[in-house]
Amino acid sequence: MRTSTPTLTLPPVGLGTMGIGDPETIATALEVGYRHLDTAQIYDNEGVVGEGFALSDVPRDDLTVATKVWADSLAPEAVHETTDESLGRLGLETIDLLYVHRPIETYEPDRTLPAFDDLREAGTIEHVGLSNFSVAQLEEALEILESPIAAHQVEYHPLFQPTELLEHAQEHDYLLVAYSPLAAGRLEEVDAVVAVAEKHDTTPEAVSLAWLSAKDNLVTIPKASRRDHLEANLAALDVELDAEDHDRIDGIEREVEIFPE
Repeated sequence: MRTSTPTLTLPPVGLGTMGIGDPETIATALEVGYRHLDTAQIYDNEGVVGEGFALSDVPRDDLTVATKVWADSLAPEAVHETTDESLGRLGLETIDLLYVHRPIETYEPDRTLPAFDDLREAGTIEHVGLSNFSVAQLEEALEILESPIAAHQVEYHPLFQPTELLEHAQEHDYLLVAYSPLAAGRLEEVDAVVAVAEKHDTTPEAVSLAWLSAKDNLVTIPKASRRDHLEANLAALDVELDAEDHDRIDGIEREVEIFPE
């Protein structure tokens, strides 16, 4: 059972790196102000993230680097082995946040989660994260982990709103990290989001990021490669939505999960 409360803090908007293959993109993101980089073993670009960080003069202590152990490597010995490999590719001595990417395949709670505890105790990682868990699986993890759950990463956008997971994060005081917050380019098809964007003379993408970032215990990690998109995603934090705007987006009934299991 966990014995302390999470201490991890993350900026409201970080960078999701899935599909990014150029270290210069990472360096540019850091230059314009990103301080949370999210990658994964299955993305096959941890080396790109590491090279990008090496091109930057951002102090290591200012940066949170997160990666994830894929589903085929969740046996204890594989957790340790692949985490060491991730450290090498990232060029880091410590991983700030290490996730269980999906609780499938080789995931066995009683064996996998203690391996993450061991990594944290050894100083190999700073924080333990989970990703794509259900509420029942989160409850089980809370019973097994000695480490606090620092973050739970899930798909979250106007067309897919797992509010029960956000409520769980708020209840247990950890961060929910929203991936795919721009709904893979589908926001312009959503009348409610478009209407709110027109009201505020901004884009549907900015509206989604502003809507998400206003929620307690929630941060988000949109992917972007171009400088103008990187800057626009950070600038979305300046968009101030009112209660009516939030209610309108919260009330969207369509459910389109872009990355189902």
